[in-house]
Amino acid sequence: MKPNLSGNLPLVGPGDTPRNAARGGRPSVLRVAAGGGGGPWSDLDRPPLNAAALRRALLGEDGLWTELELVEETGSTNTDLVERVRRGEAEEGTLLIAERQTAGRGRLDRDWVAPARSGLFFSFVLRPGPEIPVRRLGWLPLLAGVATATALSRAAGVDTALKWPNDLLATVDGDERKIGGILAERIGDLEHGAVVVGIGLNVSLRADELPVPGAGSLLLAGAAGTDRDPLLRAVLRSIDQWYRRWRDAGGDAAACGLQETYAAGCATLGRRVRVELPGGSAEEGEAVAVDGDGQLVLNIGGGVLETVDAGDIVHLRPAG
Repeated sequence: MKPNLSGNLPLVGPGDTPRNAARGGRPSVLRVAAGGGGGPWSDLDRPPLNAAALRRALLGEDGLWTELELVEETGSTNTDLVERVRRGEAEEGTLLIAERQTAGRGRLDRDWVAPARSGLFFSFVLRPGPEIPVRRLGWLPLLAGVATATALSRAAGVDTALKWPNDLLATVDGDERKIGGILAERIGDLEHGAVVVGIGLNVSLRADELPVPGAGSLLLAGAAGTDRDPLLRAVLRSIDQWYRRWRDAGGDAAACGLQETYAAGCATLGRRVRVELPGGSAEEGEAVAVDGDGQLVLNIGGGVLETVDAGDIVHLRPAG
C-alpha cells in the first residue's frame, strides 16, 4: 500500500462563530424518524452525533460550511441534496449528515448500507463557479479523498490510501480493504450549477457486520478511537482547506499541491490494473500517473499511454 497522507495540512477549524443567522440560512436540525429501531442510544458504543455542537464548531465566518442538517435516517444524502439544488434551495457549503442511510449509493449505483451510527454518511454542495475550467471538476472527488485520508491519518491514527478514483483503503489483518467511498454528481451548467459530493465511511463496523468480505472499517484497521464527532470535524475542516486551496489556484491541482499529494497516497499507481469501462469494455495496463485533469494514465504496453476518466478499477498486483 502507498504511504498515508499525514503531514500535509494543519487541522485548524474556521472558528466557532455561526454565520447561518447572518445569512438567513436554516438552523441545523435533528430529525428522529418514527419507529427508528430502539432510539439513538440503543447501542451505547455508537452514540448519536450532536447537531448543535457540530454547528458551533464548523459554521464560521471564514469557512466553507454554511448550513448543517443532521437527520436520523434518509434514503441517500446525495439524492436529497441533489433535489434541493435543483429546487434552488442549497447554497455552497450546505451539509447533510445522516445517522443511517437506507438507500445510500456508490459509483455505478451500488448500494451503500450500514447499521445506524456505525459510520459517517454525509453529502455537501460545492459551487466552484465559471472561473474553474470544466475539465478540472474531475478533481473534486479526488480532492475529497485526499482531504479525508489526511484527516483520518491524524484523527484516527490509521494509514489510509486512495484507490482511483473514489475509494478509501486501509489494512485489516494484512489485507487491503475498502473502508469508504466518494460519489460526486454535477447538476446544472458551469456558471449556475453545483457539484454534490457524498462520502460514506465505515467507522465502527465489526467483522460480522461487514457487507462484503473485501470491506473494512476504522475499528478493524486499529483506529485509535471511533468517536465519530472528532473524526467528522477533522474531515470537514480538511475538505474546507483543500477546496479553498484548489479553488484559489483556479482548479489547478498541480499549483495547489493536490496532484502531488494525491499521487503520494494513491495505492493504484505503480500497479497493474484492469479498468472496467462504462459500456462493458475493459482495459489493462500499469497505472503510471494521474494527469492534470484527474484522469488515470495507463501504460498498456509498447510505449502506448492511455488516459481513463471513469471506470471501475481492479488491482491486479501489489504496488512495488
